Amino acid sequence: MTLFHLPAYLDWPAQFCLLSTGVTWVASLITSNVSQVDRLWTFLPTIYSAYYAFLPLLPNEQPALFVPYAPKELGWRAVTEYSPRALLMFTLIFVWMCRRAKLQHISSWQDEDYRWAVLRKQLPPWLFQVTNLTFIAFTQNVLLLLLGLPTYVAAVLQPHESLSTSDLLLSAFAVVILALEFTADNQQYAFHSYKHHVLALEKGDSKVEAYDEKKQWPGARLSWTRDDAKRGFVTRGLWRYSRHPNFTCEQSFWWVMTLMPLMAPAPPNLPLQSELPPLQTILVALVNPELYKPLVESLKASLLPSVFYLVPGIALSALFFSSTMYTESITKNKYTKAYDAYQKRVAMFAPTGTIVKWLKLKLFGSTKDQQWVEQLVWGNPSNGAPKEE
Repeated sequence: MTLFHLPAYLDWPAQFCLLSTGVTWVASLITSNVSQVDRLWTFLPTIYSAYYAFLPLLPNEQPALFVPYAPKELGWRAVTEYSPRALLMFTLIFVWMCRRAKLQHISSWQDEDYRWAVLRKQLPPWLFQVTNLTFIAFTQNVLLLLLGLPTYVAAVLQPHESLSTSDLLLSAFAVVILALEFTADNQQYAFHSYKHHVLALEKGDSKVEAYDEKKQWPGARLSWTRDDAKRGFVTRGLWRYSRHPNFTCEQSFWWVMTLMPLMAPAPPNLPLQSELPPLQTILVALVNPELYKPLVESLKASLLPSVFYLVPGIALSALFFSSTMYTESITKNKYTKAYDAYQKRVAMFAPTGTIVKWLKLKLFGSTKDQQWVEQLVWGNPSNGAPKEE
């Protein structure tokens, strides 16, 4: 009998998700640190993806609660044969995990996300603990389970055929995304190392370790200036084109994972253009009320089956958008004028939005406004690194 009568493919993942939720919630209460899920974020999507990719390795009966197994209800092929697409997806997710583990190694395991500390001050203690249980512990754990479901689609619902052209192209794209995300993270780390060094020197603290460009990732060896340090947040490198290039890459990577099985030739996949109503039919229906209902029914029949499989990407983007809005409200409260200028000049996520903002400022902003924004966002490039006494 499956847990809560869930579908067989969700039985063990749901057990593990509840276990992870309970452990992280209890740990947050014991340590007074609610960033416990953040520590597991690096590993949980990989665990769920590995579960589906390696179903043939697992027993068909569950020996005990929380022990992974491959229910026979998933089908003979799913529990006895490996899916090349699922194995490829797991490999990419494993590389993603290694990148995050490297980043996590830089920060302390005792650190708590500064946003939770701010939220703790904004909410009554009882409401913060409700938020801790319902959102921080439970909702985030469910989201991490959802990130493993695209591998389920490939391993269980699709035939185990050779890799398609779309698999190879999306894999290459995923690798590029991870490289850009690694670079963005290291640019931010290098900036904060430089900033800490400069501000410490200005306070007369000569004990702080000097900033050494050679110790930084090659893609993060940027020409930092004193104005950068005084501004307080990074605006150079990839951060020149997106206010959160690391978040943009993170979402993009999981959208690639979500779309990889859906772009494959075998169903379930995204509807082909030939399966959708012709554009002419749609335009005619829009101006003819009698055709609204048939059009809606036709679109529902074509698109609704695919929407379910897009939930992992949609859920992650919804989380990132809401959390980023909250993050920026905190940052703007700390760096009011500079961050306001940054928001006017650079888009939150997509670099294309940055081009639109630049054109808007160029076409409709005064020369004074343009200079004000550029100065606050990038400062004076000649104001270079400080000399140590």
